[in-house]
Amino acid sequence: MMQLFHQVSEICSRVTTERYSTSFSSAIRLLHQDLRQPIHNIYGFVRFADEIVDTFHDFDKQQLFQEFKKETYAALERGISLNPILHSFQLTVNQYHVDRHLIEAFFYSMELDLSRKVYDASGYQQYIYGSAEVVGLMCLQVFCDGDKNLYDKLKDPARSLGAAFQKVNFLRDVKADYEGMDRVYFPDCDFRNFTNEEKRQIEADIEADFKDAYQGIIQLPMKARFGVYVAYKYYLSLFKKIKRLEARRILEERIRIPNYGKAMIVAKAGLRSQFNIL
Repeated sequence: MMQLFHQVSEICSRVTTERYSTSFSSAIRLLHQDLRQPIHNIYGFVRFADEIVDTFHDFDKQQLFQEFKKETYAALERGISLNPILHSFQLTVNQYHVDRHLIEAFFYSMELDLSRKVYDASGYQQYIYGSAEVVGLMCLQVFCDGDKNLYDKLKDPARSLGAAFQKVNFLRDVKADYEGMDRVYFPDCDFRNFTNEEKRQIEADIEADFKDAYQGIIQLPMKARFGVYVAYKYYLSLFKKIKRLEARRILEERIRIPNYGKAMIVAKAGLRSQFNIL
């Protein structure tokens, strides 16, 4: 019956991924079958932590966050949790020996969202590392499956990919973060007078991250490469769409890639993969 509990817990993580992110769940389906559930387990954990700090406004978010954090560490030590999201997460962490430092850094950045509203350059980099780069590194540990040499070789590109995704999210969600949460992640940025030049500077930084990330993607194990490449193309397409807009537009609406656009990305990526020209 223990196996049934594992399965039920992992279904919760998979459903969480599918309901919260159609883009990521689509990309995960393109990974090798062996990798899909561990990545769902990581995403479910990350999503629940993010929900605590971003969504549960009618509750004591600080208390909820501390309880979630405590329960996470207990699950990792015991090898079990009655919270199905944490149970499935600990299964992946313990199976793939995910570095605990990555989890600690993630919690640190998430907790900042409970109180911090603006960031200087140093704080911005630290937040990006904990909120996004470490998630890329957790996934990379699954993809490398104990191959430390490969992990060390690809960890910098994995960090760049996580950073690119997060920074694109920041640009996409400027309106919600600034107006809804009173948050400004980009350092030295005044959204009351956001200029095209400021937007171009942010975009140049993101372009460099995407460029570095691509060099790692093409060296990933075959089991992981196509799915990660599609996620990369999703975000690169979203970034290009944002890049074409005036600065004021991203303060007025949330930019999206329509479903037919996502389908085209998968089709084109499939053709490139067939001809081995990722």
